[in-house]
Amino acid sequence: METPTASAAHSWKFFRTGGLDQVALETAADLAHLDQLDPKLWVALSCPVNGLELPEKTLALIDTDNDGRIRVPELLAAVKWASARLRDPAALLMGDTALPLAAITDATSDGQALLASARRVLANLGKADAAAISPADTSDTAKIFASSAVNGDGVIPPDATDDAAVQALIKDILATVGGVADRTGAPGVSAEKIDEFFAQLSAYVDWVGQSSAKDIAVLGEQTDAAVAALRAVRAKVEDYFARCRLAAFDARAIGALNRAEADYLAVAAKDLKVTAEEVAGFPLARIAPAQPLPLLDGVNPAWADALATLHRAAVAPVHGAEKRALNEDEWRALNAQFAAYETWLGTKGGSAVEKLGLARVKEILASDGRAKLAALVAQDKALEPQFKALSDVDRLAHYHRDLRALLHNFVNFADFYSRDRWAIFQAGTLYLDSRSTELCVRVDGPSPLAAMSKTYIAYCTCTRTGGKTMAIAACFTQGDSDYLFVGRHGVFWDRAGNDWDAVVTSIVDNPISIRQAFWSPYKKFMRMIEEQVAKRAAAAEAASSTKLATAAEQTANMDKNTPASGAPPKKIDVGTVAALGVAAGAIMGALGAIATGLAKLAPWQLPLVVVGVMLVISIPSMAIAWLKLRQRTLGPLLEANGWAVNGRVKINIPFGSALTEMAKKPAGSRVSLEDPYEDKAAARRKRLVVGWTIVAVLVGAAAWTRWDAMQHADENGKARYFWQERSAPPKTEAPKTEAPAAAAPEPKKG
Repeated sequence: METPTASAAHSWKFFRTGGLDQVALETAADLAHLDQLDPKLWVALSCPVNGLELPEKTLALIDTDNDGRIRVPELLAAVKWASARLRDPAALLMGDTALPLAAITDATSDGQALLASARRVLANLGKADAAAISPADTSDTAKIFASSAVNGDGVIPPDATDDAAVQALIKDILATVGGVADRTGAPGVSAEKIDEFFAQLSAYVDWVGQSSAKDIAVLGEQTDAAVAALRAVRAKVEDYFARCRLAAFDARAIGALNRAEADYLAVAAKDLKVTAEEVAGFPLARIAPAQPLPLLDGVNPAWADALATLHRAAVAPVHGAEKRALNEDEWRALNAQFAAYETWLGTKGGSAVEKLGLARVKEILASDGRAKLAALVAQDKALEPQFKALSDVDRLAHYHRDLRALLHNFVNFADFYSRDRWAIFQAGTLYLDSRSTELCVRVDGPSPLAAMSKTYIAYCTCTRTGGKTMAIAACFTQGDSDYLFVGRHGVFWDRAGNDWDAVVTSIVDNPISIRQAFWSPYKKFMRMIEEQVAKRAAAAEAASSTKLATAAEQTANMDKNTPASGAPPKKIDVGTVAALGVAAGAIMGALGAIATGLAKLAPWQLPLVVVGVMLVISIPSMAIAWLKLRQRTLGPLLEANGWAVNGRVKINIPFGSALTEMAKKPAGSRVSLEDPYEDKAAARRKRLVVGWTIVAVLVGAAAWTRWDAMQHADENGKARYFWQERSAPPKTEAPKTEAPAAAAPEPKKG
C-alpha cells in the first residue's frame, strides 16, 4: 500500500516490506530532495567500507574523510556531485554498468571537460566510436596512456620524441639524477629533474676548471692516484710514527708496542693469510725509536701492496724511485704537498654527472637539448586539464554503476527484501545440513550483539586454496538444529562463484521454526532417556566389572577366605519390599485410573485425547518460539559488523523461509525404494511390529465396539422393561368391606 507523506519541498512515497516502512527512491526529484528526508526515516545511518559486495574503490571515493565508514553526509555529497554532471540524475537509480556519453551534461564547464576527457580515454583505448564508458575502461590508467607519450602529467619518457639526441639526453638524466614515473608508471624526466641535471653539469665543469692550477694538481693527471694512495694508508702510517715516538719516550714500551709474543702464537695457530685481520692489526713495521717507515722491505704483509702503491704513485714522483723509506718529517711534507688537491676534491661539484665524462658534459651544454626538453614539457602540460578530468570520469563511472546499490542498502533495504537482488552485505550462500542459506554476512568474529537478533546464527571459518581465510555469520531460518553443531563442515559459495571450505566454530542458539518447537519437547525427552540409559549402562558395566574382579579375587583366594560355619543367612529387608509394593501399587492404580477414564470415551474421542495431550506438551515451546520468531531482526547482526542500522529490519516467518531453502527432489523425479544394503531382519521385525500393532488396534477397536454395543443393549433392555412396567393396565382386586364406624359418645348431662 502506498502511503504518501507530504512535506514542504517534496512528496515522498513509502512502501512496506517485511513489516518495515521504507522510502521509495524512483525519480530524479527523490534524489534531489534526499537531503530533506528526515534521517530517522533512513534504514541505515552508516556502513563500513570493507566487507561489502561493492567495489572498494567506489566506497573509497565516497569515504572522503578516509575513516573507513560511509555516513549520511558523505552519501548525500556523492549523490549531489554525480547529479550535477548528468543530464538526468535518475540514471543513478538504474545501476547500469556502462555510462552513456550522452548522459553526461554539456551545460556546465565541468561537464564539458569531463565529456572531453571521456572521449580521449576511449580514443586511447582504441574505442573512439564507443557510445559509453565503463569503470573497467577508466580504472587501468597504464592502458589508457600506453598509446600516448604526452598525457598531461609533465613527465617526458624517452619514447616521447623521435629525436635520437633528445632520447639519449633523457636517458643520461635518468642515469645520473634519476627520474619520476608518469601516469603509465614508466620513468621519465620532469622540469625539476631537467633543471637539476643541467645545474649539476655546470657545477662539474666549473669544478674541473679549478683543477688546472699548478698548486692543486702538483702531479698533473697522476695527482688523483697519488692522493688516493695517501688516503689508503694515512691512518696506519700515523699509527706507526706514534708508536715510534712512544718507544723513544720509554724503551720499556717497545715490546708491548710491537705486540706480545702471545699474539703471534695465537695467529700462528691458524691458517695464515696475508689479508687476515689479526695480521692487518699489527704495526706496519717493527717499532723502534726514530725508526723510518720502510716502504718495500720489512713491512707488514697485510699492508705490503698498499705501501708499494704509495711508493709508486706518490713517493717516487716526488723523491725518486730510489727513495725506499720515509721518516716522520718527510711523511708530513708529502701530505702537505697534496693538501690543496684534497681540499679541491672536498669541494667537488656535479658529482652526480661525473660518470658521464667531461667530454660528454661539455657536449650536452653546447647542444640545444635543454630547449627541446622544455618544449616537450610545455606541450605535455598543455593537456593537463583534459587528463586531470580523467579522475572525474572514473569517479562518475563508478557512481553511475554503484550508487543505486548503495542507496537501496542504506536509505532503504529494498535489495535485501527483493526476490531477484542480493543486499550488499550478503556475502554468498552456505550449503550445510541438506539446506542452503543466503543470509551470510562477513564478520570479524562472534559478537555479543548478534544474540539480540533472535536468529539462529552459525559462525563459520571459511578457507580456500592459497591460505585465504574469511569469517561469516550464517543465519538459518528454516528447518531444525538437530544436526547443526560446532565442527560441522559445509561449503560456502561467495558472490564471485568461488567455493570455500566452511567449518562451524560457534553457534548462537535461537528457535528456527514453529515445527522445530513442536517436536522439541519430545526430542529433549528422548535425549534425556538416551542419556539416562547410557549412564545406567555405563554404571551397570562398571558394577559388572567390579563384581567380576571381586569374584576372580575370591576364586583365587578361596582357601583363605572361607566363611565361618554357622553364619546367619542374609535376611530380606521387609521395608524395601513394602516400599516397592507401594510404588508398584501406586503406578498400577494410576494406570488403572487412566484406563478407566479412557474406557468411558467413545472411539472417535481417543485421537482427540492424544492430540490434546501433545498440544499441552508442545504449546509452551511453540509459544516461546513464536514470540522469538516475531522478534527476529537483522540490525544487531549488522551492527556487530560495523553498521549503524536505524530501522527495525525484521525477518518474519515467510521471509525467513525464503532466505533458507530445504533440500527437495526436483519435480518429476522417480524414487526407487529398493535398498541393496537394507537390514532385512530389522525390516521384517519392523513390519511384524507394525502388523501386530494394526491387528491389536483392530481387535481392540472391535472389542471396544462389541462391549459398547452390549452396554447399550443392556441399557436399552432396562429401559424397555421400565417402560412396559409403567404402561401395563392396573390389576383388579375385590372391594374391601369397611367396618361400621363407632357411635359417637353422647354428651354428659350437666
